[in-house]
Amino acid sequence: MSASGSRLSTAQLYKLQPQLLKSLLDLGEAAAQVIEPKLVHLIKLRVSQLNGCAFCMKMHAAEAREDGEAQTRLDVLAGWRETELFSVREQAALSWAESLTLLAGSKEVAEATYQHVSEQLTDEELANLTALVIEINGWNRIAVGFHAQVTDS
Repeated sequence: MSASGSRLSTAQLYKLQPQLLKSLLDLGEAAAQVIEPKLVHLIKLRVSQLNGCAFCMKMHAAEAREDGEAQTRLDVLAGWRETELFSVREQAALSWAESLTLLAGSKEVAEATYQHVSEQLTDEELANLTALVIEINGWNRIAVGFHAQVTDS
């Protein structure tokens, strides 16, 4: 709690630490210049699912639909390994994103995961996918930590 006894809002957080907002926005925008929009949405949504960030899940699912993503794929994203709805490239990227997001539990990324993603993405794409995963994990931690509220609108 802050000195006032109440939790900081995200607006207050960004006012106190404006570089945080700018850095995450810049990182995400740069990564999205290299990674195709549908894959950006899938990665942001899946990482948000893993982190339990309802605010980001709602936002990224809506953005994905606006950019033409099929609702069926969004419905089964958490179980992507059990479907044939995702391309090999998307599967490799999702596996990489999950491994980086869950790193604290495993302490490493399996060599097979790295090999698979590096066969599907160029070095530039892999670097930017990694930046994208870092960015969305940052946003998730802010939204969860500061209780960003999900609304009906």
